Amino acid sequence: MVVSMVIEYVGVKEINGSLIVLDGVKNASFEETVVIRLQNGKERTGRIVQIEGERVVVQVFEGAHGISLTNTRSRLLGHPVEMPLSPELLGRIFDGAGRPTDGLGDIFPEKRRDINGTPINPVSRVYPRNYISTGISSIDCLMTLIRGQKLPIFSGSGMRHNELAAQIVRQAKIADGAGSEFAIVFAAMGVKNDVADFFRRSFEESGVLSRVVMFLNLSNDPIIERILTPRCALTAAEYLAFDRGMHILVIMTDMTSYAEALREFSASKGEIPGRKGYPGYLYSDLASLYERAGMIKSSLGSVTQIPILTMPNDDITHPVPDLTGYITEGQIVLDRALDNSGIYPPVSALPSLSRLMKDGIGEGFTRDDHSAIANQLFACYARVQEVRSLASVIGEEELSTSDKKLIAFGRLFDRKFINQGYLENRSIDQTLDLGWELLSTLPREELDRIDDKALEGHYNPVEQVKA
Repeated sequence: MVVSMVIEYVGVKEINGSLIVLDGVKNASFEETVVIRLQNGKERTGRIVQIEGERVVVQVFEGAHGISLTNTRSRLLGHPVEMPLSPELLGRIFDGAGRPTDGLGDIFPEKRRDINGTPINPVSRVYPRNYISTGISSIDCLMTLIRGQKLPIFSGSGMRHNELAAQIVRQAKIADGAGSEFAIVFAAMGVKNDVADFFRRSFEESGVLSRVVMFLNLSNDPIIERILTPRCALTAAEYLAFDRGMHILVIMTDMTSYAEALREFSASKGEIPGRKGYPGYLYSDLASLYERAGMIKSSLGSVTQIPILTMPNDDITHPVPDLTGYITEGQIVLDRALDNSGIYPPVSALPSLSRLMKDGIGEGFTRDDHSAIANQLFACYARVQEVRSLASVIGEEELSTSDKKLIAFGRLFDRKFINQGYLENRSIDQTLDLGWELLSTLPREELDRIDDKALEGHYNPVEQVKA
């Protein structure tokens, strides 16, 4: 019989912010979970983030306040931070560290898994195909979300990205007959109480909470928990997708809050900062999250990601959106001017793209004319911007007849195609028909991205469509 001996380390050598230092620790492992018992008998959890011989640095998730240098007892558990997993996850609400907060009790786990995940073998990856319908015209037509893709939303402070996230959760679905269940894992990081209540209430009222797993890290929660939140969410998503064969859409908001928590943690460790004070490993850290999206040969399921991040000062060259753009397969950019003019969702069509949409749309997926409509709408709207620039110099009255039609098309595009109600759920057929309706306001010779066969079947010139 093997007798395992539990070793407790009494006392703390040093305290620095949320970090504590223990001396004389043998056989410690990086990322190992540590249970810290305070003088009053309460316990906190931490993980080892640095090892120098027998000296280890432990990051305490709940913060180091109230920890005694002499009477604190620490115990190493021999494994990294783990998430309990079972089909019961669906419909549940957890805090940022994966603990239930909905009053329904603990999860009875089928298995436990390291929240850091394991990289997907590139050889076993399946190329993403098939789209996820969001019911939002601008996304479904122009920057289609493909199953297994990672497609971020670049927003700005004060813009309506929370409403957009809630609308996507409420309306998202896969094509009929796909053969697998569809569910959503929603992770909120550093959100205020009223925002957390908005998400919880909107999911409950719309009846989708039963197929949503929620992780809520509030702004007054320990900042270190924020680093765990996306990892817990992605571990739950991988279990449901690759163990249970489900198609999972992961929505993470706000990745800028996550990056700021990482910056604060890095500064407390005394690491040399990189751009704007962020750690030099921000790229690899974000990649370790985003690259957990995908499909693998051995499973029917898929993990699709929509990370949402707010760009400080609407600066798309800020390190967080900049690095996110390198790692992910496109982006959806929200525009401040459209938002100020009352258009929702304020999606800016020209800087937005989905690099994988070409292989997940068209005949057999959406509709055979999808690609041609998207290309033509992009081309016409790009010309609209040129004509608007010209009109700002010479005045709209001096424009040619064809340029005036382009200006009218631009207004219709913003007001009828991009703009839609928060509760409005458009099918892909409705979206593509609306695209044809707008293109039919332009002369046929302007539509140079669509072949004659498609034009004969769908082009229906009209005098004017009311905005």
